[in-house]
Amino acid sequence: MYELFQAVLNSDEKTVLRQLIDALNVSGKRYFLRNEILQIFADYCQQSQKPAYFYHSSSVGKLIQYTHEIILEDECSWFVVRPRIASQEVWQLTDDFTSFKQMTPQALLDVSDRLVNRYQDHILEIDLHPFYEGSPRIDDPRNIGQGLAFLNRYLCSQLLSDPQHWLELLYLALDKINYEGIPLLIGDRIPSGIQLAKQIKLALKFLSQRSPEEPYEKFCSHLQELGFEPGWGNTVARVRETLELFERLIYSPEPAILETFVARIPAVFRVVLISIHGWVGQEDVLGRDETLGQVIYVLEQARSLENKLREEIKLAGLDYLGIKPHVIILTRLIPNCEGTCCNLRLEKVEDTENAWILRVPFAEFNPEVTNNWISKFEIWPYLETFASDAQRELLAQFKGKPNLIIGNYSDGNLVAFLLSHRLKVTQCNIAHSLEKPKHIFSNLYWQDLEDQYHFSAQFTADLISMNAADFIITSSYQEIVGTPDTIGQYESYKWFTMPQLYHVVDGIDLFSPKFNFVPPGVNENIFFPYSQKSDRDAHLCTQVHELLFSSEDAQIFGHLDNPHKRPIFAIATFTTIKNLTGLVECFGKSQALQEHCNLIFVASKLYPYEATNPEEAGEIQKLHDIINQYHLHDKIRWLAMRLPSRDLGEAYRVIADCQGIYVQFARFESFGRCILEAMISGLPTFATQFGGSLEIIENQQNGFNINPTDLEGTANKILDFLKECDTHPQHWQEVSEWMTQRIHHRYNWHSHTNQVLLLTKIFSFWNFVAPENNEARDRYMETLFHLIYKPRAEKILEKHMGG
Repeated sequence: MYELFQAVLNSDEKTVLRQLIDALNVSGKRYFLRNEILQIFADYCQQSQKPAYFYHSSSVGKLIQYTHEIILEDECSWFVVRPRIASQEVWQLTDDFTSFKQMTPQALLDVSDRLVNRYQDHILEIDLHPFYEGSPRIDDPRNIGQGLAFLNRYLCSQLLSDPQHWLELLYLALDKINYEGIPLLIGDRIPSGIQLAKQIKLALKFLSQRSPEEPYEKFCSHLQELGFEPGWGNTVARVRETLELFERLIYSPEPAILETFVARIPAVFRVVLISIHGWVGQEDVLGRDETLGQVIYVLEQARSLENKLREEIKLAGLDYLGIKPHVIILTRLIPNCEGTCCNLRLEKVEDTENAWILRVPFAEFNPEVTNNWISKFEIWPYLETFASDAQRELLAQFKGKPNLIIGNYSDGNLVAFLLSHRLKVTQCNIAHSLEKPKHIFSNLYWQDLEDQYHFSAQFTADLISMNAADFIITSSYQEIVGTPDTIGQYESYKWFTMPQLYHVVDGIDLFSPKFNFVPPGVNENIFFPYSQKSDRDAHLCTQVHELLFSSEDAQIFGHLDNPHKRPIFAIATFTTIKNLTGLVECFGKSQALQEHCNLIFVASKLYPYEATNPEEAGEIQKLHDIINQYHLHDKIRWLAMRLPSRDLGEAYRVIADCQGIYVQFARFESFGRCILEAMISGLPTFATQFGGSLEIIENQQNGFNINPTDLEGTANKILDFLKECDTHPQHWQEVSEWMTQRIHHRYNWHSHTNQVLLLTKIFSFWNFVAPENNEARDRYMETLFHLIYKPRAEKILEKHMGG
């Protein structure tokens, strides 16, 4: 960046930069983000009649393209530039435009504090960098999120460089694997790695003389005499393949061999999935609006994990020992459950043999609070005692320790940290959606937002859990490090200020192999292509069609004068981020869209008085105002209801029968479960360009990723597609088929579960062979928990207690 700044200041373009800063000053603001900066620069180029190349290709144009933030002070300007993904730099430019220099993040955080009049000397600095020093890390930002592949390559290189040392480590790792005290894989007759290598040759010679299909029970005693315990396979062929893989790994290690061998190791039997904030059930309830997608995710992940573990146990030859997988979804028990089963301690997960929902109540501080559902923003005071109570319940339920704990969302991840730290169990984090990047300036103005959101507790919990986790799985690459144009969700924790509380000067190592891109799937028994007519229920199809297009009900608003127009379909909750009002306004402002289409959307409420918070009430009222303003009553259908999963799956297909489209209009979407459901059902899907959907609709991005702040541009994109469909009737079908196949092959639970279990085994081994930094890191996290998080949570509790 030095050369680029130099090129600007040593040329006539210095005048352009000065005029641009003047234009920013005229606005009266002091803090500018990338979109504002680009818009002001574009306006300047147009007003100054600059040639077309200047915006992108001039030196100052390149500088502005790299700039993500500008802060103006009286004596200087501060630039946050991002020359490449996952790499941000701070530069200070003097007000006379004669000098510039690179500054530290600490200096920028002080400037930010002064900007909001909350600067203080000697503020606490949080720096996690020392705990990642010396650990293997990814070099190329393009490979961020591929930690598993990186660790496989690294471990194989170590095996090659010091084979005898690493053979002993492999032996020790395998030797400690057991199930409830029953030794697996290696018995006490094999005392070392060298002896293990020798015994493998004897075992392979023995197996070569047996029938490949012979079951393990018939030859197990001979293998045990050689020192091999159960777990290598269920037949001669399977045991032989696994031993051959291990032998190849010893003598010619390659990443593919390591991955295949590790995948066969029976090391995971009990798994905990944590989804704290409740309303986790299977009938009449699937989370509240703020947690609906997460609850569905966790239930489907539990089913998939239990099925996969059962398959692994059988292939390892352990089912004859009576070993069974055990999966528990840990959530809170809600005494005032409003007619649901959320007050039941234990509930079996449907379509599983041994997966359960275990509900543990919050400790009773104020029963008027703890006996009821609690919002995710208010839950923080109860998590420490919940973790202690849950630990006892889990150990009793499992009759032993789990092998893997998976946290979900900020609260579940914090409890996963507490449990895994106490039990010495592998911890996996799934954020789903980090609140900090969703709420712009939420860290800078945290004190003003504290009464409503309690971000000081949440952001601290995020820092603790993401650094304590053994591995983190994300649904998309951008969730970690964004795009060339946008900051990633985890990247936003790299450095930031919480004025008068602390500065984070290095909050996370984005190049750590702990980050792994493992997208979820969809339930293909419920969500499947509209063209699979034989799998569809004709009665349900008719019923859902009537519901969407013509039924009258107190919870349905609007009617369709011409129900034969192409339908635009949407599903959203009432938040400013989900931006359902933006979609309706886009539709209302476009006469052309109204001529071609009807708009049908499903939301959970119809009137402001039904809202559970002021934001929701405001969005509902705004939607009514837009409908009235643009006279849309005969062009829309607003279904204010929660559709059961079976009905929802058919709703997507009914819209596809009519060759409709699905539109996801969020201002930001970390991933978007509804996008997967719509696409696999065969609906051409338009989705926001801000977030993970950019990767879901990867190869079609120019046509189907939309900017929800550009209403006219979005309407034109949709209209261009519809005109193409009218001109070439096969176009809709081609796009529909592409989207179905994209989800079917890339986003499925089978692949997701395989990756999660493989990550668990690899990181368990990695922690076994290199535990040094983890211990120091965990002590640091404990300090943050007790000295920062707990005091913030206690302030929320005081409020709940009426203080």
